[in-house]
Amino acid sequence: MSAPGRFPSDVETALREAGWEPGRDVLPRARMWGLALASHASPSGHQHTVVPAALAALAEFGGLTVRAEGDGAEVARTGIVFDPLRGLHAASTLAELGELVRSRLTPIGEQDDGAGLLAVDERGRVFVLDHTADWYAGASLDEAIATLLGGRLPARIADDGTWS
Repeated sequence: MSAPGRFPSDVETALREAGWEPGRDVLPRARMWGLALASHASPSGHQHTVVPAALAALAEFGGLTVRAEGDGAEVARTGIVFDPLRGLHAASTLAELGELVRSRLTPIGEQDDGAGLLAVDERGRVFVLDHTADWYAGASLDEAIATLLGGRLPARIADDGTWS
């Protein structure tokens, strides 16, 4: 079992069904993803910054596709694909959001297999960028996972880079 209270039981069940277990560690693969991200440049010259929180997230959850369906606490549950290369070509977009929230961002995967891009910043905060807006999913990866898989509404990021 994971640490008591780390994830709500339904969220932990979804994670385990995807292949996660406490202590999972694919750090060598996470490092390879980090190198691939850091070596890519957008046509406008933007490059990804690979923050330590991204490597930690990918070491534990990288490569997993976590399914979540049905009603959630506030909105429909949202699945997660932990594959940072899905955000490879979003270096300019992440740089723009990073300027807005005053932090460097690294892609870590997608929401619902393409509905939104997930990124983590140097403080461990998780953001979702989709076709409707930019969202703050949580102060930590665990909180963001619980938000998305549990069907809680993330906070919308305002034009001044804040959220509530």
